[in-house]
Amino acid sequence: MTEPTTSLSAPAANGAQAERARMPEVWTTLLWRVASFALVFGIWEIAGQVAFSRALPPASDVFVAIVEMTASGEFAAAYSRSLPPLLIGLLVTIVGGVAIGVSVGLMRTAEWFFVPLLVIFQTAPVSAIIPLLTYMYGISDTSKIVAIIILGLPLVALNSYKGIQATSPSLIAMAQSFMASRLDTIRLVILPSASEMIFAGLRLGVSGAFIGIVLAELLITPTGIGDLITYNRAIARYDKMFAAIVSILAIAAVTLGLLQSMETRLFRKEKRT
Repeated sequence: MTEPTTSLSAPAANGAQAERARMPEVWTTLLWRVASFALVFGIWEIAGQVAFSRALPPASDVFVAIVEMTASGEFAAAYSRSLPPLLIGLLVTIVGGVAIGVSVGLMRTAEWFFVPLLVIFQTAPVSAIIPLLTYMYGISDTSKIVAIIILGLPLVALNSYKGIQATSPSLIAMAQSFMASRLDTIRLVILPSASEMIFAGLRLGVSGAFIGIVLAELLITPTGIGDLITYNRAIARYDKMFAAIVSILAIAAVTLGLLQSMETRLFRKEKRT
């Protein structure tokens, strides 16, 4: 006789059943997202067709301009100038922001020193600070990178700090009762507890980084995607101007979507209970 395999296959069967149960929710969410995009672009198309403003072209013209600029290589040339400082600034923002936030949350002396500075940079009028970077670093990629860091790093650091501070004292006490070392308590208790706040800060930091690169290229030096926006506005090619704006928004949305997907996968069990 063969041994019954029901008990062995039960977890897999339960997992498959749970996936099937979630499918309607996934499709519903997707349909709502498609409907929201259709509503926004539909209103945009109507407003452009009725000549609400000469500077507001129909959405269809903007999509045609996106195709033309992609085929002509305008986007490729622009993003070859914009992406290197953006990626460097993002790397410094993510790594430096998380490191500073965690350090500030774990060490009282670091908290006294860094938190006031982070709050000042977070609340400072960045559009007024960015032109000053031209005098400090000249018209270069360094100015762009610093602008990205100023806009993004305080958001990541402060959220990471708040996540560390929000760790339940009972969890830390439990780890200490099991004779866990300080390093193990940080690695196994504090960081997992603060992870969702850290990811929330990363999303805000990525958004700030994209704002920083656009502001820097508009206010410091007209290069890259900022040059496309400025030049096409100057020659009244508003379809191409909006195409450049939509392109950077799309890249930012995809980046944030990937980050959110990573967060969902890391915290899949917690989010589904």
